[in-house]
Amino acid sequence: MKKIECIIRPNRLEEVKAALDELGIHGMTVQDVRGCGRQKGVRERYRGMEYTITLLPKIKLELVVGDEDYPAVLEAILEAAYTGEIGDGKVFVFPMEEAVRIRTRETGDAAL
Repeated sequence: MKKIECIIRPNRLEEVKAALDELGIHGMTVQDVRGCGRQKGVRERYRGMEYTITLLPKIKLELVVGDEDYPAVLEAILEAAYTGEIGDGKVFVFPMEEAVRIRTRETGDAAL
C-alpha cells in the first residue's frame, strides 16, 4: 500500500476528485492549508497599497491506495492538478505498513 499526500491549487480539487472517482477511488481526506514553495508568495494590490502574500491557500489531499492502483492514481492526480503555471503543487508518496477498518477489523487492502 502507498499513502499519497498532494498539495494542490484549491481550484483544481474538483478535477482531481473527478479523476479519482473515474478510477474507483472514493476515500480521501481533504484539508484547507496554507504554504509556500519556490513561488514564495504573490504580490497583490489593495486600495492602492501593494503587499506580498507569502502563505498561499492550498488544498491537501491524503489517500491510501493499493500497490497495484498506485501508478494509475498518481498519473490521474498529476494530469488533473496540472495547469503548467508556478504553484501547481507537489505529490508525496510514502510506503504504508498497515491499514485497519475500525468497524470490521479488516486489514490491508480490504480496509481501503
